[in-house]
Amino acid sequence: MIAAIKRVCIHYQKLLHLRTVSKMASGSEAVLAPLRQAVKEQGAVVRKLKEGGGPKSEVTAAVAQLKACKKALENKEKSLSPPTKSLFDKAGLEDLMKRRFFVAPSFSIYGGVAGLYDYGPLGCTMKNNLLSLWKAHFVEEEDMLQVECSTLTPEAVLKASGHAERFSDLMVKDLITGEFFRADHLLEEHLEKLSSKAAPDKIKEYQEVIRKVDGYNKEQLGAKLTEYSVTAPLTNNPISAPVELNLMFGTSIGPSGQLASFLRPETAQGIFVNFKRLLEFNYGRLPFAAAQIGKAFRNEISPRSGILRVREFEMAEIEHFVNPEKRNKFPKFDKVADLRLTLYSATDQIEGNSPKALRLGDAVEQGLVANETLGYYMGRIHEFLLRAGINVEHLRFRQHMSTEMAHYAKDCWDAECKTSYGWVECVGCADRSCYDLEKHAAATKVDLCAKEQLPEPRLVEVVEALPDKGAIGKKFRKDAKALLEWLAGQEREAMQKLESQLSMGAATVTVGGNEFTLEPAMIKFKTYQKEVHTVDVVPSVIEPSFGVGRILYCVLEHNLNVREGDSQRVWLSLPPAIAPIACSVLPLSGNTQFQPYIDTIVKELKVARVSIKVDDSSGSIGRRYARTDEVGVAYGVTVDFDTLTSSSVTLRERNSMRQVRVKMGDLCSVVRGLVDGDMTWEQVEGKYPLFTGQESTN
Repeated sequence: MIAAIKRVCIHYQKLLHLRTVSKMASGSEAVLAPLRQAVKEQGAVVRKLKEGGGPKSEVTAAVAQLKACKKALENKEKSLSPPTKSLFDKAGLEDLMKRRFFVAPSFSIYGGVAGLYDYGPLGCTMKNNLLSLWKAHFVEEEDMLQVECSTLTPEAVLKASGHAERFSDLMVKDLITGEFFRADHLLEEHLEKLSSKAAPDKIKEYQEVIRKVDGYNKEQLGAKLTEYSVTAPLTNNPISAPVELNLMFGTSIGPSGQLASFLRPETAQGIFVNFKRLLEFNYGRLPFAAAQIGKAFRNEISPRSGILRVREFEMAEIEHFVNPEKRNKFPKFDKVADLRLTLYSATDQIEGNSPKALRLGDAVEQGLVANETLGYYMGRIHEFLLRAGINVEHLRFRQHMSTEMAHYAKDCWDAECKTSYGWVECVGCADRSCYDLEKHAAATKVDLCAKEQLPEPRLVEVVEALPDKGAIGKKFRKDAKALLEWLAGQEREAMQKLESQLSMGAATVTVGGNEFTLEPAMIKFKTYQKEVHTVDVVPSVIEPSFGVGRILYCVLEHNLNVREGDSQRVWLSLPPAIAPIACSVLPLSGNTQFQPYIDTIVKELKVARVSIKVDDSSGSIGRRYARTDEVGVAYGVTVDFDTLTSSSVTLRERNSMRQVRVKMGDLCSVVRGLVDGDMTWEQVEGKYPLFTGQESTN
């Protein structure tokens, strides 16, 4: 009877809780409704300006206003959310990373350098494991062509790609200390501080400036810094006028110093300039994908957020080359079509809606994701991040809005992971169209097309220039060769245009920066039909680009845990394939009789390519388990006194802390199967007897 009454009471309490939550949600929605409407209305303003071809300054201001509305909605949603325990322990993780030397600031005994970090033994191994998983998941499973290209990049390459002109931010300098700051961030922070104590009309003015700051040029930003008397933070020293900083590290090649170059800001350009070789290696056939892992460098003005924003970082990039007309048919798309991804579309961002979980096949069919090739890589990225240890509940794909989309891009989605720093972009997946190959072909005059076989021969009209080489040579002398090569390389449309111009008199053409005035008698034209069996194709490029350090940090945050009932005991639930050490070997004591068994286990596990560490340090077995759990060691093998008589050991699983007794002859295959994912711990427990003797000393 008492039990029945208790059940009724509990049920009643749950009903009261649900009603309370429902009431709170209803009240919250009433508060949020005007903010959602403001986002929607401002989104409509942005669309109207763009569709009507409004002035760039007005579009920029409208977009800034939209961002401010979205931020206000996000902040209010956060403030109305019921108080919960923090998802992430930033301070705890940073302490663990430094204390166990996963990652630490570079040159710290000299005071350190912002934005530079060193990876210690555990960090190096974990990063290598992450990259091994990446290579297996993409390069090997997708039959990609892996390359390793030079980090030093000549200026001409980065001029052609557009980096030399566009890769810059505005900065200011503390005139006393010489310290530099990013100018737009400094202005924003200063006005936010003023807003906390200002009158309502001033707050409105400050917020208007903050909304527009992204669109200010150097002069406008300098004027605002002066108007609001912005000084250097902490010191309050005067600052300089804004100046542009190219974010690429410049250097020179050779003793003369005449060949200007840069440390590459991305790894992609090395693949693009090798396109012709890669195409030949692939027997001249499209599609194919090339992959590269390597360092990239960006001279951030004031890097923050630990290893999430650094000046030297590892990238893993893929360039998938495909006929633009065949992007929407990917042979293996069905393998990922049923995946459900959390998608935050540009439309939802503009209208203030939340991200939506959507079947990937439906997203492509509805045109939300531009094509099957892009969608396939988004699905594969999703699968990779989950295999690496990213929590699916803290993973989304955010679509670039038109204002942030590169002008050459067809579509772009960022895989973002939620962290203590907010949503962090870890992978970019873009349809870069034909932009890069066209730019490098134009700069070098090298044909970067692929030839595709036509299903049936086709007749095409050809207009061929027949120059009078003697007349051209006599008039243009040493420059005649360049002109003749130019004439031989032009397409039908260009020759038709030139023929039309010459029919009316002299015509001027520009070749390599030189102008040539041609007379009608210098060139005759021949028009005829030609049967062709192939067609030239400039491939489109689908580019997934991975920030390795960012993924590593997010994996660590998503897998940091605290043992129930012991807030001081932190542990990492890293997937075995990613964990810096897959298996630890722990003798129960320092008894010398254990050593032959330890040596045998170590030898066999190393032969099986299982990363191991012997922990024969002092301390109880429980304390040593805790030490290995803290750095994510997936499994623990303990040699004890029963081993001497039964040739068996205990095998412990980190997450559950449960143990089984395994014969030494089976140990190697069991651990290897667990690490590779061919066997689950539940299957191991079903095959081997549970052991409960040692964990009690924990």
